[in-house]
Amino acid sequence: MTVVELRPVRRWIRRTQSAHRDRGETATTAYVVVFSILVLAAMAQETLAAVFSPLVPDLTGSGALAWAAVCAGLLFATLRRLGPVTVSRPAAYFLLTAPVSRRRLLSPTLTVATVGAALAGAAAALGILGHAASTGSIVLVATGAVLGVLLAVAAATAQARPRASRIADTAGRVAIAAGLAVLVAEEAGWTPPTPGGWPPAVVVVPLTGLLAVVAAAGFLLAVRDLARTPNDLILDSAKTAGTLADSVYGVEPSFLADMLERRYWAHRRLRSTPLSRRLPPLTAQDLLLARRRVPRLLWAAAATTLPLLLSGAPPWLLAGTLLIGTMLAARTTASAVKTDATNPVLLRLLSLTSRRALWQRLWVPAALGTVWATVALGLLQLTGALPPGQWWPLGLALGPIGAVAALRAARAGLVRNDLLPVETPMGSVPTGPVLHAFAGLDLLLLALPTVVALATAAPATWSLLVLQAAVAGLGVHAYLTFTTSPARVELAARS
Repeated sequence: MTVVELRPVRRWIRRTQSAHRDRGETATTAYVVVFSILVLAAMAQETLAAVFSPLVPDLTGSGALAWAAVCAGLLFATLRRLGPVTVSRPAAYFLLTAPVSRRRLLSPTLTVATVGAALAGAAAALGILGHAASTGSIVLVATGAVLGVLLAVAAATAQARPRASRIADTAGRVAIAAGLAVLVAEEAGWTPPTPGGWPPAVVVVPLTGLLAVVAAAGFLLAVRDLARTPNDLILDSAKTAGTLADSVYGVEPSFLADMLERRYWAHRRLRSTPLSRRLPPLTAQDLLLARRRVPRLLWAAAATTLPLLLSGAPPWLLAGTLLIGTMLAARTTASAVKTDATNPVLLRLLSLTSRRALWQRLWVPAALGTVWATVALGLLQLTGALPPGQWWPLGLALGPIGAVAALRAARAGLVRNDLLPVETPMGSVPTGPVLHAFAGLDLLLLALPTVVALATAAPATWSLLVLQAAVAGLGVHAYLTFTTSPARVELAARS
């Protein structure tokens, strides 16, 4: 046996590990990202001005605190999903278990995540200040950036300590839920207690300085404890970041959706449960799938209040939120349709044609979409955010539209990159990703009567309800008839 000294091996790996992070390529990527952001900001400067600094402030002190809690919870949840401590996939395969310094290997991603969290916190603070008051200490923007750093440090600490991660994740969800509850209560007419006003600069500046010291100390401690982060969690973060990059680069959202679906079911303990014999087999399977996705159903129920928060937005935005929310609620069980389209073995075993299978798969998504749309419209009607009339019955017609749109999106499959691109003055536009992006959304045009009524502030009449129900019924029946066959099994052939 030949004994090899470890120090030369480590020195060689340290010299060659820079191959997975080429400085020139990193600088080019940063330049392209920053330049693209500046160009988009210049093109949408009026929209950004309306978002960050409206002419008339529309937030109370309680609303500002609620939005701060929501933004903090969403930022923390994003950091937890992405890592924040991660590496590239080549580095994960070849360097994560190598005898190299884990600080030098992992600290760059933590630094990038911390800087990104600081920028996101500053942007959120700037937007909240713009909507809450015409005057306010600009130091609060720096406070938002420091709080972003603290959230990044907390996310890194939770990643290194799996036992504490559950408490941290629960706290983030509670912050989001509490903030949304306050905002919804304000929109519903509740008058919250008025805070004493913005704190003066003599209070904000020392507090921000103290938080900055705490954030710097926490960041140094997080860098020191990078070696405690388990390898399996780093690998999960690397897979998530890599899949997200592949989805963006290849314009293929199904990569990310499939990864999230597999990861969700991989962390659940399931027991064999018999299907109900009173229902068709595929409908019973969808019902069982919905029962096993209780957290998603709870978030969907909470999301029925989102249209209420947009009651003061333009009518097209409110209508789009209603339709997309209905479609997302119906997609709770759409993964089963995707499985049927990619591998129709189950349909052959059950002797089900594509038409019968799609009819059976329609009922549970239609029920979920109907309940979501009815509750959302009912809340808008109760708070007086809609024109006169009974709007909630329209949810009975919008639910099947959202369900059939969810089925169409699930049957779309992968992006077709073999289609010819479209030449425009701005360059070539790939046809496949564009068509795939609108798969499912195109069927939302069946809700055009409701959209026109919302856009024109017309009252909800029974004639509108009958017209919308007739259009929805004809559209759903036409889609299920012309995209399926009573003789074949495959669902993806004519999607």
